[in-house]
Amino acid sequence: MLRGLFFAICALVLSSGVVRAEATLIKTYGFAEFGELKYAEGFSHFDYVNPEAPKGGTLALSAVGTFDSMNPYSRKGRAGAQSSSHFESLLIGSYDEPGSYYGLLAESIEYPETQDWVIFNLRSEARFSDGSPVTAEDVLFSHNLLLDQGLKSYGDAARKRIPNAEVLGSHRIKFYFAPEISRRSLITQVGGIPVFSKAWYDADPENRRLDEPRLDPGIGSGPYVLESVDVNRRITYRRDPNYWGAHLNVSQGRHNYDEIRIEYFGDAVAAMEGFKAGVYTLRVENSSKNWGTAYDFDAVQTGNVIKAELTDGNLSAPAGFVMNLLRPQFQDIRVREAVQLGFNFEWTNDSLQYGLFAQRHSFWQDSELEAKGLPEGREFEVLEALGDQIDPNMLTSEPVYAHSSGATRQRDRRNLRRAMKLLDEAGWRVGDDGMRVNDRGDVLKIEFLIDSPTTARVVDPFVSNLQAMGIDAILNRVDNAQFSSRRREKDFDMIYAGYSLNLEPSTELLQMFGSEAHEFSVFNPAGYADPVADLLIDNIVSAKTEDELYANTRALDRVLRAHRLMVPVWYLDKNWVAYWDKYRYPETLPPYSTGIVDLWWIDPEQEASLKSSGALR
Repeated sequence: MLRGLFFAICALVLSSGVVRAEATLIKTYGFAEFGELKYAEGFSHFDYVNPEAPKGGTLALSAVGTFDSMNPYSRKGRAGAQSSSHFESLLIGSYDEPGSYYGLLAESIEYPETQDWVIFNLRSEARFSDGSPVTAEDVLFSHNLLLDQGLKSYGDAARKRIPNAEVLGSHRIKFYFAPEISRRSLITQVGGIPVFSKAWYDADPENRRLDEPRLDPGIGSGPYVLESVDVNRRITYRRDPNYWGAHLNVSQGRHNYDEIRIEYFGDAVAAMEGFKAGVYTLRVENSSKNWGTAYDFDAVQTGNVIKAELTDGNLSAPAGFVMNLLRPQFQDIRVREAVQLGFNFEWTNDSLQYGLFAQRHSFWQDSELEAKGLPEGREFEVLEALGDQIDPNMLTSEPVYAHSSGATRQRDRRNLRRAMKLLDEAGWRVGDDGMRVNDRGDVLKIEFLIDSPTTARVVDPFVSNLQAMGIDAILNRVDNAQFSSRRREKDFDMIYAGYSLNLEPSTELLQMFGSEAHEFSVFNPAGYADPVADLLIDNIVSAKTEDELYANTRALDRVLRAHRLMVPVWYLDKNWVAYWDKYRYPETLPPYSTGIVDLWWIDPEQEASLKSSGALR
C-alpha cells in the first residue's frame, strides 16, 4: 500500500506544470525573480508579437567603423555587428516583464525553494545549425569555456558563485550554487549562458579559442546563420529554414526576415548618405543633429521614408564622460567636481543638439530606482546602517544633481569660477604659464579619448572649457581598433561611455561598480571601487522583495552620484527610428524593446511598390 502511494505521489509530481514535492522542489516552465510569470504554461505566443507576420525580405542596417572578428566573446579585436545572434541560451526573457524568463533551449527547470541548485531539462528537439543535437554536454562545455577563456571579470565572479556543474543525462544538467551567498539571479545567470557546440570547438581547439578573434563564428542553434563576411564592408545573415525552434511559443511572430544585412561605413556622414540612397533601409538614429536636420531629403517628403519616435520603457542607459579613477589626477573628488562643472549641458543641448535631450542626473533616471529628494523609509534605514562609512549629510540632503548652466554661452562663468576654486583647494595652483600644477610641479593633464567625429563635436567645447580653467586638456581621436584596445586596458583619462543597467539590477553590478574587478573589468570603465558600494551591491543581490531591491538601489544611486565618477550628460526616453516604408511592426510594441530585429517584418507589396517606382533598387 505504501509503495502504491509513493508511485501515486511521483505521478502527480511529474504531471504538474509547476509543482512542489514536500513543499521543497519546484518544477516549472519559466522563472521570475520577483512575483509571478505573466504568461501561463502553454501560452501560444507573447502578447506583443504579430503571430501572423509574413516571413521574407531583408532587414538592412548599418554600422560605422571597422571589425576584424566574428567572435563576439574574444578579449581582442572588434567583433562584427550581430555576431552573437547565432547562439541561444537555456532561458529567454520577455519584452513586457522585467526579470521574467521562459524556456528556450530548456523545456523545464527544477530547483528547491532554497535555490541551492538548479536543473535544466533541455528540449530533445534542439539542434545546432549543422543538425547535431544540443546536449547537456554542450551546455557544460560552454559554461566552462566562458570561465576559462571568457572575460576575466566574469570568470572570477562566476567561479565563486557557481562552484560546480554536472551532466545528469544527455538532456539534463545541474548547476550548484555556493553556500552563504545570495541566490538571487543565479538561476537566470546560468540560464543566460550562450550555448556553443562542443564538437565544433573540439575539432580544432588551437584555432577556435573563445578569447581570440576569428572570422568563423562557429555554429549555434539560433534562427540565423552567417551567410557571408566582407571585412569592414558587409555582413549577411540568413534565416535557417531548418531552425529547430520555429514551432516554440516563444518564437511565434518573431524572426521574420529571410536575411539580415549590415552595411559598414567609414564614418557617420557616409552612413547617412547610404541610407538616403537606399543602400540600407532602416536606421536607428543616435545623432540629434541628424534627427534635427538630415531628414529633409525627397524620400521623407514623399512618405517613402518614415521618421518614427517610438516609446521606450527601458532604463535609459546611464552614459556620460567617464573619468578613469585609476589615474592620479582624479583621486581628489574636488578635481572630479571641477571637471563636471566644465560641461555646459544647456548650451550643448540648445546649440549642438537642437534641444532634443533632457539633462541626466541619476544612474536609474526616471525609474522607481532613482534616488530623489531626502532619503526616507527603508532607503533611509539602509543608509543609516552604513554608519560613519558615509558622509552623514547624505542622510539629510538631496542626492547630487547635475549642475545647471546658462544656455546662451559655451562657458558659464559662474561654474568656471566655482570649478577653479575647487582646483585651488585641491592643490592645483595656476603656474606662470597659466597651467594648473601641484606642489611637485606636475601639470594637471586630461586626455579625452574618442573614436567618433559625432562625439568630437560635443566634446570639443567641453575640452575648451577645461583648458580655460588651466587644465592641459586635449581631445585625441583614434581609430576604432585602438579605441577598443585602450578602453579594454583602461589606458585613458576620460572617455564617453555608458553602463548597461536594468530595472532589476543584480550580480551585473559587481562588474560595473564592485571593488573585486575594478582594475580590469571592461564593464567598469571608471575603475570605481568603494566598500560602501560593495555593501549595497551585496544587499541588492540578496534582496528577496522588490521593496528591498528598490531601497538599496536608490541608496547606491545616491552614493555613486556623490562620488562624481562621471560627468552626466543627456538622455532620451524614446527611440528615433527612420525606415524605408516597407517595414511593419506590431500595433502595440512591448515596453522594453523596439523589436526591430525580431518582431518587425517586411510588407512585400509595399516593397514591390517602392522598387517598381524606382525609389529603391
